[in-house]
Amino acid sequence: MMDDEDRPRRPVTHTVGEALDALSVEEIGDRIALLTREIERLQATRSTKEAARDIAGSIFKF
Repeated sequence: MMDDEDRPRRPVTHTVGEALDALSVEEIGDRIALLTREIERLQATRSTKEAARDIAGSIFKF
């Protein structure tokens, strides 16, 4: 019989709005970490796009 540590872990995924009742505390922590990384990625992309927009706006004044 396999111990929990020996079992392969399922990849962490999350669907917004899904039921959370069946998740363990560890699984909830994994989801929070996943979503935090995604928020950071989105913020970095937004900053890059805003900077590019500001540069273009300074070159092409309408």
